[in-house]
Amino acid sequence: MRDNDIHETVRILREIVAQWDDPAVTQVAQKRDPYLVLISCILSLRTQDDTTHGAAQRLFRLAKRPEDMNVLSPEEIEEAIYPVGFYRNKARTILGISKTLIEKYGGRVPDEIDELLQLKGVGRKTANLVVTLGYSKPGICVDTHVHRITNRWGYVSTKAPEKTEFALRAKLPQEYWIEINDMLVSFGQRICRPISPKCSSCALRPFCDRVGVTQSR
Repeated sequence: MRDNDIHETVRILREIVAQWDDPAVTQVAQKRDPYLVLISCILSLRTQDDTTHGAAQRLFRLAKRPEDMNVLSPEEIEEAIYPVGFYRNKARTILGISKTLIEKYGGRVPDEIDELLQLKGVGRKTANLVVTLGYSKPGICVDTHVHRITNRWGYVSTKAPEKTEFALRAKLPQEYWIEINDMLVSFGQRICRPISPKCSSCALRPFCDRVGVTQSR
C-alpha cells in the first residue's frame, strides 16, 4: 500500500463497517465514562464480543463506579462476568484497579497513557482505548486485528503490536487515530480474518499488498 492510499482506504472502510454493530467496548464507550471503558477493556481481553457485552451489562448493574465495585467480593464479580476468559483473574484485577483508583486518584481514571500503565493489568492496548474512547484524546489502540491488517496491507512492517502502534503514530494521519481500531476490529472479524481472509470480495483489495497471505477465499 502506498502511503497516500490510506485516505481512500479509510473512506471505504467507513462505508463497509457502517453496516455492522460496533465492538462491545465501543458500545459501552458511547456513555463516555472512562471507568466503564476501562473495565470493559479488561473484560474483553481474549474474549469474544458477545461474551464481553453480556458480562459488562451484568457487572455494571452491580457497580458503575470504583467505590461501588470495591465493596463487591471477588466471587460476586466472578459470577457476574462469567464466562469471559480468565474470569477469576479478571475479577481480582478489576478489584485491584478500583482500589488503586480510589486510593491514588480519588476515584478518577487517569487520562494519560503513562499513568494508566501504572495500573496493574493495564497494557498499552487498554490504555489507548481508555484515552481515545473515554476521553476523546489522541491515541492508537493496536490489537491483533490492527497489527495483522496494517502489516497485511503493507502500510507498516512490524513484528509486534507495540511496534505497530509506534509505526502508526509516525505515519498514520492523526485524524484517523481514534477510529482505526474500531474499524479494523470489525473488518478483521468478518473480512480480513487471520486465516483464509475473504480477499475475493474485499473492497480494499486494490490497495492491499496481501503480505503473508498464502490462502484466501
